[in-house]
Amino acid sequence: MWKVTLKAFGVLLLAWLLGNFVLGWFQQNTKPQTQHSEQHPSRTSESQDQSCFCHLTGVLDDCFCDVESIDIFNNFKIYPRIRKLTERDYFRYYRVNLKRPCPFWPDDGHCSIKDCHVEPCPESKVPVGIKSGNYNKYSQAANTMSDVVECEQAKELGAINSTLSNQSKEAFADWARHDDAQDHFCELDDETSPDAEYVDLLLNPERYTGYKGPSAWRVWNSIYEENCFKPRSVYRPLNPLAPSRGEGFYTWLEGLCLEKRVFYRLISGLHSSINIHLCAEYLLDEGWGRSVWGPNIQEFRQRFDMAETKGEGTRRLKNLYFLYLIELRALYKVAPYFERAIVNLYTGNAQEDGETKDLLLQIFNEIKAFPMHFDEKSMFAGHKLEAKTLKEEFRLHFKNISRIMDCVGCSKCRLWGKLQTQGLGTALKILFSEKEIKNLPEHSPSKGFQLTRQEIVALMNGFGRYGSAPCECGLLPTGHCALCPVQQSNMLVLFVSDLRRLSTSIYQLHHFRQLLKEKR
Repeated sequence: MWKVTLKAFGVLLLAWLLGNFVLGWFQQNTKPQTQHSEQHPSRTSESQDQSCFCHLTGVLDDCFCDVESIDIFNNFKIYPRIRKLTERDYFRYYRVNLKRPCPFWPDDGHCSIKDCHVEPCPESKVPVGIKSGNYNKYSQAANTMSDVVECEQAKELGAINSTLSNQSKEAFADWARHDDAQDHFCELDDETSPDAEYVDLLLNPERYTGYKGPSAWRVWNSIYEENCFKPRSVYRPLNPLAPSRGEGFYTWLEGLCLEKRVFYRLISGLHSSINIHLCAEYLLDEGWGRSVWGPNIQEFRQRFDMAETKGEGTRRLKNLYFLYLIELRALYKVAPYFERAIVNLYTGNAQEDGETKDLLLQIFNEIKAFPMHFDEKSMFAGHKLEAKTLKEEFRLHFKNISRIMDCVGCSKCRLWGKLQTQGLGTALKILFSEKEIKNLPEHSPSKGFQLTRQEIVALMNGFGRYGSAPCECGLLPTGHCALCPVQQSNMLVLFVSDLRRLSTSIYQLHHFRQLLKEKR
């Protein structure tokens, strides 16, 4: 009996010792494998993808709005509507002169790449209400005069409707005599020039055409180095033309007054939006006689990844959001101008014109409900004389940038560059015309504040483009596309065009984020 018990005990003891040995061996040999798996290339790739977005969160500098609130508002409220609006006839045709010579340096010739070419729109395709005479006319009444009366009155009153009262005519005449140059933040094209042509924006989309190198660098370098209130002794980070890495740049920037910081951030945001669209519509293949366009993830990382840009990527994207807020505020301010019955976005098609204005007013109603607008009253709020001088300096610097756009060698890049800068210039014009907008007459033209059709189209298209950029890059939360835990909670024609660009830029960030996630 005892022998059997001892034998059984020995078997149990041996099994226990063997079990401990096996467990120890397993733990020892699996530990390196666990460490190796933590360094798996796919995980490394994931961390690289996250670095584009994980720091893009929280409150923006110089305002009290946060990135996540803009994402949700733009993605679900603004972008779907602004996209429909800019597909309407009133907003898709833009008259521009792409043959103006560069005023700053000898023209190095236009880009010979076929994708740089802009296809002008035949006059027969342009709606009659848009091309029939003076571009400042909004309503059908202002567009249905006989040719003889129109020709005679155009010389005196700028093509004013003969049915208007004498008081309205006088207001128009005063407006015609008003020196617009004092209000404009952009160098406007002369639409009566024989070189000015209508362009269908939907048929000439912004995309990467292959235009790059010294010519493109000279344009951006001139914008940043000569027009952003920066001394030559301070160098921008990652500027390939500078001898320094720009270590003291942000110390200098934070030491500036609010107005000059805002100016730099607007230009940086504009640059970011353009880069996002070039990455989203990149020439991937030219085989079989047909160009293939699509998102280029590597190009996007090169421009915005935290590691590859030494931390600049997040700043660039935040400046895009800041630009979005500035233009959003301008739209909020200008809403009363469009809510008047006298403003009718006329193309000659009564039904479409009514639907277009209804859609525009829907957008304004959404914008009014946004709770975190930028407060422009903090700008130019110091001593009156100093504030006036600074405001004029601000205006002239931006106007100079609009002139630099005529130095862009690629025609398609020049088109979208001119449109965006004029849209942003229109937004600034609105923000600095608050008193004039408040005193607008309801049923007659105003002589204190006016927007041309070109300004409206540029502003709305530009804003729409900015708003689509973050969605293309994958910023907007859709419930399943977050890359890191902190993000999961996360003057008339020119005006509209600029609005669309902003909204599209934010929207495109979302697309890039999805692509980066799928690649993992």
